[in-house]
Amino acid sequence: MGKASSILKESRKIVLKIGSNVLTGSDGHLDGNVIANITDQVVALMREGKQIIIVSSGAEISGVTALGLKSRHGDINFKQALCAIGQVELMLAYKKYFTAAGYVIGQLLLTREDFEKHNSSIHIRNTLFTLLDEGVVPIINENDSVSVEEFGFGDNDALAAYTANLWNADLLILMSNVDGVFDKDPGEDSSAKLIREVTDIDALVSKVDTSGKSSFGTGGMNSKIGAARKVAEYGTHMLLVNGKHDNVLQTIEDGGDIGTIFIAR
Repeated sequence: MGKASSILKESRKIVLKIGSNVLTGSDGHLDGNVIANITDQVVALMREGKQIIIVSSGAEISGVTALGLKSRHGDINFKQALCAIGQVELMLAYKKYFTAAGYVIGQLLLTREDFEKHNSSIHIRNTLFTLLDEGVVPIINENDSVSVEEFGFGDNDALAAYTANLWNADLLILMSNVDGVFDKDPGEDSSAKLIREVTDIDALVSKVDTSGKSSFGTGGMNSKIGAARKVAEYGTHMLLVNGKHDNVLQTIEDGGDIGTIFIAR
């Protein structure tokens, strides 16, 4: 049994962040099959006695789809309007599948400022505890419709890390469309190897290829490394997996040697 499997089995408080690239299909629309499968995985973990908080991206692209647009506009006001529309679509999708499984969902839209103000952070924490005590699945997203750069997270990896630290989670799981961290860009070098376990983030960054257009060097992967650093400060592990794979969490729990686990010390 790999380290990722044992950590997942032992973790009782889990924050699961789901990227928009996981939730959408090749046509740019929300993929109901993916959401249904993720719901099944979350429910299976909850029935093992685990508590799950979801941090979900996907509002903006859901807004694009709802309006029948072919692309996103760069204007910040239009983007915020898309998120306002898309939040409804996104939550309706989650509600459909969690209701079918017998669970109620609750939504929290937050900004970085909410976490940085003591009173606000206490209210967030208390709300999360209350929802979980009632058996509700909390789904968090950044409040993009009112958030500005000054108070924004920049990405939901950071939001998930803030949430994990506030809640004192055992494990943060990032679901992306990549299989984990590679020593090279697997799209450009067939010899690239998946790094299964990371115990020293500084050593990882120093030895992997972060130049050019490698998958590791993109802002997306850098934000995931940043999230791992942030939660490690609080003794929380982080698991990076490909959410496009069906039942990926059950595969790991059953001993499957996939994904990259960042082990906090």
